[in-house]
Amino acid sequence: METLDAVVVGAGPAGVAAALGGRTQGLSTVVVDKARFPRDKTCGDGLTTAALRSLERVGVDLPQLLGESATVDEVVLLSPSGREVVLPLPIDGRYAAVVPRAALDAALVGHARENGVDVRAGVGVVGIERDARGVDVVLTTGDKLRTRYVIAADGHYSAVRRLVGDQVCDLGTWHAFRQYVLEVDDPRLWVIFERDLLPGYAWVFPVGDGRANVGFGVLRTPEFRGKQLAGVARGLLDRGAVREVLGPHARAEGPPRAWPIPAEYDPARLADDRVLYTGDAAGVVDRMTGEGIAQALETGLLASDAIAHGGTPGAVARRYRNAVDRSLGRDLRLAAKLQGILASPLGARAAVRAAGLTPWTRRNFARWMFEDYPRALAFTPDRWHRGAFTTPGAYRESPMRA
Repeated sequence: METLDAVVVGAGPAGVAAALGGRTQGLSTVVVDKARFPRDKTCGDGLTTAALRSLERVGVDLPQLLGESATVDEVVLLSPSGREVVLPLPIDGRYAAVVPRAALDAALVGHARENGVDVRAGVGVVGIERDARGVDVVLTTGDKLRTRYVIAADGHYSAVRRLVGDQVCDLGTWHAFRQYVLEVDDPRLWVIFERDLLPGYAWVFPVGDGRANVGFGVLRTPEFRGKQLAGVARGLLDRGAVREVLGPHARAEGPPRAWPIPAEYDPARLADDRVLYTGDAAGVVDRMTGEGIAQALETGLLASDAIAHGGTPGAVARRYRNAVDRSLGRDLRLAAKLQGILASPLGARAAVRAAGLTPWTRRNFARWMFEDYPRALAFTPDRWHRGAFTTPGAYRESPMRA
């Protein structure tokens, strides 16, 4: 039986990034996913600057693949007091976009296959059998794949994590709901801070052609669960601030869908011997915004890089943990602290007011918000370099159009 360098479980952004990154470094990989593509993934659908740059880095020509993608030129923040602050995004490239996950993930899988990656859709994992020399991955087809490492990119309720015996179940730091809405009047991206949702928020993310992803995220507390959450979801489109953005003719395309957002970052849980966890399976979601696609792409690339550099399983695991903590850990910890500011109406109002003080604050808050540079860059001088705060956006030569 051939021994692969890595079996990647999950063909979302983290898994595809791991496979593409591994291929460029000469790793033999197979990607398996129990779903068939295209498939929907409940999500806010937003792509930050960091996510767009990572997609460009692995050769995904998003403008060509997804010409209908909605790019974002302006963001509107609405504070609990009703104050509106408009944040313009720079024009030297793309700094934000909204792409439905059904389209994005299918495009990523197609791109991976076109570049020689073996992606097996409709194939799940039912067993992980480890020994001193490697891992046997047992598939739903009855086949076994022999591999040196497993990269788990299989989401919040990671099957790989359960199969290796980790029974700790993260129920999610946040709850989120999303539904698609048609005939939306305002084409801008809105972030709406409602008093009863803090430190969470509601959003209207334009998908293009008058369609939008509309939803909200709230911190998981005893007050927000079950019937309370469902009630907010049912009434979201009729909230005054949300309805004003949507306009009088907006109508739901389908029912709201819920999902948990894992944001309890713990470097110790990034690796377990020959298993490396990425994306939602690693809990690397930004605790302040709920953003996870950029982090998924980054951890996927870092996982394949750690394997490609070789060494013992312990050395690979340490290399991966250290790389993730250097790249994302400090920013995730800062986001967790800033979440506390947004927990009160006073803090949310102050944050929105500060963002809108001057043209400079509006421009730079937008760049910070969309991860144009690492969140904690100002506090981590080891990452400073010329142009660190003014790097051009992604896809400068091929701008996406709404």
